[in-house]
Amino acid sequence: MAASDSAGDDSLYPIAVLIDELKNEDVQLRLNSIKKLSTIALALGLERTRIELIPFLTETIYDEDEVLLALAEQLGQFIPLVGGPEYAYCLLPPLESLATVEETVVRDKAVESLRAVAQQHSPADLETHFVPLVERLSSGDWFTSRTSGCGLFAACYPRVSAHVKTDLRAHFKALCQDDTPMVRRAAATKLGEFAQVLELEYLKSDLIPMFVNLAQDEQDSVRLLAVEASVTIATLLSQEDAEQLVMPTLRQCTSDTSWRVRYMVADKFTELQKAVGPEITRTDLVPAFQSLLKDTEAEVRAAASNKVKDFCQNLDKAHQENIIMTNILPCVKELVADPNQHVKSALASVIMGLSPILGRHITIEQLLPLFLTQLKDECPEVRLNIISNLDCVNEVIGIQQLSQSLLPAIVELAEDSKWRVRSAIIEYMPLLAGQLGREFFDEKLNALCMTWLMDHVFAIREAATLNLRKLVDQFGAEWAESTIIPKVLAMSRDQNYLYRMTCLFCINVLAEACGSDITTRLLLPTVLSMATDKVANVRFNVAKTLQKIAPQLDQAVIQPQVKPVLDKLNQDGDVDVKYSACEAISGIAGKCKNELEKQP
Repeated sequence: MAASDSAGDDSLYPIAVLIDELKNEDVQLRLNSIKKLSTIALALGLERTRIELIPFLTETIYDEDEVLLALAEQLGQFIPLVGGPEYAYCLLPPLESLATVEETVVRDKAVESLRAVAQQHSPADLETHFVPLVERLSSGDWFTSRTSGCGLFAACYPRVSAHVKTDLRAHFKALCQDDTPMVRRAAATKLGEFAQVLELEYLKSDLIPMFVNLAQDEQDSVRLLAVEASVTIATLLSQEDAEQLVMPTLRQCTSDTSWRVRYMVADKFTELQKAVGPEITRTDLVPAFQSLLKDTEAEVRAAASNKVKDFCQNLDKAHQENIIMTNILPCVKELVADPNQHVKSALASVIMGLSPILGRHITIEQLLPLFLTQLKDECPEVRLNIISNLDCVNEVIGIQQLSQSLLPAIVELAEDSKWRVRSAIIEYMPLLAGQLGREFFDEKLNALCMTWLMDHVFAIREAATLNLRKLVDQFGAEWAESTIIPKVLAMSRDQNYLYRMTCLFCINVLAEACGSDITTRLLLPTVLSMATDKVANVRFNVAKTLQKIAPQLDQAVIQPQVKPVLDKLNQDGDVDVKYSACEAISGIAGKCKNELEKQP
């Protein structure tokens, strides 16, 4: 008897533990217990999970949002723990309750789990258990349940009988006409998804009227979601049907009073273009695109500008050039001088892509002046976007033409009187070097990079020093040895002590990029020769540089060459020179000790 009581107690233990933990005041403990639900279910077995655990969870759904979120996620993976697909319906009651809570994240996760569970239902179980749940949620008193209901129609519609499908369509229509904007918004969000599972005849007869109503809704947040659905709907229809059923509504959306709706049209424009085909694009979308490029709101113009390249690329090849030259290019010319920098930046990121479409002649005649204008724009992002895409133009017109047209503008900016403009061009130089190649860079831009090292503004000299490092990373140490290093080392003998210091700053960054051999053979002798400089600031930086480049030096030169120089600087009359020399001696000594310890 005692043994059977003990067995009974053991079988109740998992549920008892769960009840205790779910009643605990500590949220983290409750959260952890929910995450262990699968372990508890395994301990209980299939039948007791269905009979005891699931009803218990259904009755006790009232907790912090993060606990409910974890529960909604767990239940979506619970089908094997209740006995497989034939018992999947057991999971519907707790998920239905979760789909009605106030917190959106929890509802969304419950809907996601309900959709996963629906996939495991047989058609008969769908009609018996799942469809009634969808109908209950869709006609619930609170908008929270109705918004959740919107996301479940597509999950069950394809596998139910014809009369049930009729009921589901009627319920979805009611949700599209709901009094609450949040519900209409949820219905508009799921409109495209529902369209994909609908039979073509009902798509035309039932769903298109819903789409038209939502696209004319009084709330712009509903109308813009209808625009998103229009892409999916147009894809499912023939071109003739799309022209008759979808395009009239979309034309209205293009000139909607709300900029957010027009923005959504611009954002989805190329997807729409692919959905409706070349004929409708030519007759309807080209004028619509022009009006979006000329929109009064900068956000709409920026979104449309972003699509210029893709829209032109997708045009029917027979009419492509004519449409671009007649309809699109005049708008692009206006946008190049747009007062809003986001619009210009969006255009600059794609405008170079028109070169391969229009070919060499038109690029030179029509596009190059636009590129030049943008290259001189006051907004750095616009300039960067042009420089980043120079390779597109290079492929079409060739390096020679490019150097004659755009490079003078780059050189002009590099010598601009405003140091911030010069600084911006320095930042783009490694990018430009990668685009144009080593040979071209050496011929046209190398001298410019060296000139910056002797600029009268420190920020420019500093940026130019970092720029050298990036160029060496791109072109390699061999290139640095033959091209850059001789010019840098020559600065060590300059009359102006600021440029002698710049030489040391360059050596600091070049040592790591060039490696041990070049550092020991070429850079070190110059640093050591500068230890006797008459300016204390230079001697101070010699000590710092020796410490900085020490990891790149051959160990054989540190004791005989570097240490005597640092010892001498340690006796210097200037207190700052002595301090930096002392720091360098201790830093290098520590490094040498580590090296010795590493040796076997």
